[in-house]
Amino acid sequence: MSEQHHPIILVDGSSYLYRAFFASQQANLSTRDGFPTGAVRVVTSMLRSLLKQYPHSPVTVIFDAKGKTFRDELFAEYKAHRPSMPDDLRLQVEPIHKIVRAMGIELLVEDGVEADDVIGTLAREATEKQRPVIISTGDKDMAQLVNEYVTLINTMTDTRMDVAGVKEKFGIPPELVIDLLALQGDKVDNIPGVPGVGGKTALALLQGIGGIQALYQNLEQIADLPFRGAKSMAAKLEAHRKEAELSYLLATIKTDVPLHIKLEDIPCPKPDTAALIALFREFEFRSWIEELEAGDGVAAVADETQPQPPALETDYQVILSWDELDSWLARLQTAELFALDTETTSLNYMEAELVGLSFAVQPGEAAYLPLAHDYVGAPDQLDRNQVLERFKSLLEDPQRPKVGQHIKYDMNVLARYGIKLQGVVADTMLESYVLNSTAGRHDMDSLADRYLGLKTTSFEDIAGKGKNQLTFNQVDLDIAAPYAAEDADITLRLHLKMTEQLAQQERLVGLLNTLEVPLIPVLAKIERNGARVDATLLSRHSRELEIRLKELEQQAFELAGEPFNLGSPKQLQVILFEKQGIPVRKKTPKGAPSTAEEVLQELALDYPLPKVIIEHRGLSKLKSTYTDKLPQMINPGTGRIHTSYHQAVTATGRLSSSDPNLQNIPIRTQEGRRIRQAFVAPEGYRIVAADYSQIELRIMAHLSGDEACCRPLPRVKISIGQRRRRFLALSWIRLPVSSVAVPKRLTLG
Repeated sequence: MSEQHHPIILVDGSSYLYRAFFASQQANLSTRDGFPTGAVRVVTSMLRSLLKQYPHSPVTVIFDAKGKTFRDELFAEYKAHRPSMPDDLRLQVEPIHKIVRAMGIELLVEDGVEADDVIGTLAREATEKQRPVIISTGDKDMAQLVNEYVTLINTMTDTRMDVAGVKEKFGIPPELVIDLLALQGDKVDNIPGVPGVGGKTALALLQGIGGIQALYQNLEQIADLPFRGAKSMAAKLEAHRKEAELSYLLATIKTDVPLHIKLEDIPCPKPDTAALIALFREFEFRSWIEELEAGDGVAAVADETQPQPPALETDYQVILSWDELDSWLARLQTAELFALDTETTSLNYMEAELVGLSFAVQPGEAAYLPLAHDYVGAPDQLDRNQVLERFKSLLEDPQRPKVGQHIKYDMNVLARYGIKLQGVVADTMLESYVLNSTAGRHDMDSLADRYLGLKTTSFEDIAGKGKNQLTFNQVDLDIAAPYAAEDADITLRLHLKMTEQLAQQERLVGLLNTLEVPLIPVLAKIERNGARVDATLLSRHSRELEIRLKELEQQAFELAGEPFNLGSPKQLQVILFEKQGIPVRKKTPKGAPSTAEEVLQELALDYPLPKVIIEHRGLSKLKSTYTDKLPQMINPGTGRIHTSYHQAVTATGRLSSSDPNLQNIPIRTQEGRRIRQAFVAPEGYRIVAADYSQIELRIMAHLSGDEACCRPLPRVKISIGQRRRRFLALSWIRLPVSSVAVPKRLTLG
């Protein structure tokens, strides 16, 4: 074959970087002195595979340049949602560049444009010269470049996309991909799109009339198209023409970038073996050193096209067809035990939408089943309702053992889809807690580091941080799938590891199996039931507190002789200690007079202003924390407040509560007790507040043997376990009014 017929290989180096980094995170690869090498190894492995597949082709790897591009000038918020490059990846960029050059591959970086634009320019030039081009990338936006000469390949998944493939995947030809992105926008790149136009609507517009230019030339025809909202769509497009035009510019890959190299100057790779050996030795890639020293050049090792390095062998699969689903369902039905994890849109179990499920049946063998990834260019996924209907019997089967990490959350999420998860035999969070409640945090990332010596991929690694953080449905499946499969895999590995340690302590196994694990579905049901709250009563209380706070504020102004900010410690310091001359009782670490609560309590015995400040602070906290906030936390679907109860937080074994903390509702003051009165039971039921009854005094009575202390009190005995007894400080127990006479003091025996 002549050189003219060998395809030119254009590698999207920036895409390689990120995908390799996230794919290798769970292996935590590094040199002996701690330098991270996961991304270096995976990128090198993929390039070696390419060179083996196309041994006579010219190859170039294109990376994004540092700094802003012309798109940032067009739209300041372009790619604003993207997280900054992780530190561990930043360290590996230059080593990757060195290896690319040592492999004899042309490396291109052009200032002011993205790697996509360089690739687009080279692809256009090759097309004009009728040269076949292979673009190696995971970026689906590149589909706009596909034509009879240009094909996309995904080295990680070993898939190809030609013109027919683009039509099959997107429902439109390559020349309309830009229009699709411009209409519906792109959350990953923060391309705005046209407000109110989603994927289905955009597709209907493009298939019915044509691209954006055709749409604006034929607005009157849109009302006749067969999709919901067609009659009002023309006006919407007209109102947002500027957004559509801007989005089109942002989504368009430039194909006329001035380059420092011509297409015909891209060489076939000629590796510098000595330089490669030195680099592989530096990064401790021993097997590749042996190949090079044996004279095998840069030939790829079999099976190294997979993203996971051999240091931690994994087989992670993505389920996208019914045949694949049936195969995995059969494996799960016959497995002795499998790990289960859900991926959702929220940490709030009452709001979370199910995005996908992941499973692991053996260490290293896991699969991710995507159900609701909805970013631009997301692959077709199986219908969520049909999938859950098919999985329902397995998930509800109490005879099919399952393990999870904080599986109460998954239980609550699945319950919202009509699935009662049963057969849970272990929770790795609780296994760690029982082994050592004070060892530290019991989240999966911490446990993987503690018990397996592995660094897992965190959610922030794939979704970013802060206000620009993506929800899981917005994360590219190429990144989301390894992350989700890893969750299930690591959960199973942790369970097997901790089971070995628990087996040596029979007492702890009993505690786990008779108390902790059985408590999971009980707490899950309590959480979903929620607490009924009288929002009207709280709102009335909040208004009364507002009036009282203004009265106290005015009183404080009069006592101080001037207005000031009662919430400002600095202003209060000036008023109390400088202007009123009150003696300083305590200082802060920086030497300023302290206005802490205990100091004001002491000063209030002798001075009126501190007393007013204390009351103002207390009522202000009640208002902001309870009377204002609790009504906002009422779930609109249930009309109740849904807290989360935590089994693995406190060191002593008691439960804790958050969002909101229902174990800390005030009771010592009249205003605090009014807040408790807002928690109401349904008609025919009562709320029972159960707590340890003066446990410290009971211990003192037992140790001292004092007759007065040991005098018995009327009580109700409730036995809930042989060890580490616990109960809700504020439980929501359904008791018919006539079924029990509730004493004033309810204690635990």
